[in-house]
Amino acid sequence: MLTKNIEKALNEQIKLEHESSQIYLSMASWAEERGFEGVASFMYAHSDEEREHMLKLFKFVNERGGHAVVSALTAPPVSFGSLKKMFKTLFDHEVMISKKINDLVDITLQEKDYATHNFLQWYVSEQIEEESLARNILDKINLIGDDKGGLYLFDNDVKMLTVNPPVN
Repeated sequence: MLTKNIEKALNEQIKLEHESSQIYLSMASWAEERGFEGVASFMYAHSDEEREHMLKLFKFVNERGGHAVVSALTAPPVSFGSLKKMFKTLFDHEVMISKKINDLVDITLQEKDYATHNFLQWYVSEQIEEESLARNILDKINLIGDDKGGLYLFDNDVKMLTVNPPVN
């Protein structure tokens, strides 16, 4: 059984994962509108992945005797200025999600809920990968700068991350 405190914290994380899905969906639309097909495909796939993360938490809460809640979401931004700013937003968002996951893990240790602690280890590992991927993409964009040819090649490279996702 989940304590009320852990149930509340998990429901907050469910909301964050759902909002992450919406943010990446908004990024996909923004990129697609600007002709960045590869980036849009990457963001659509990332949006789906975040929704899967949300559902995994949702089902866990219910399986442990809690009540997973569908809550109102904060609307995501609709404009990102540039690819660099968009991927910086993505990176900063992943860093924030990592902090929230770590806070959640801390709560489980304080309350000695080792089953939930164990369950959350998958999210801890996933966030390491998410931050690393976002950091690597941002590094590439910083190397390219404003070179349109470089951005074109980058867009094709990102499309390959969607077609051939990195092995976990």
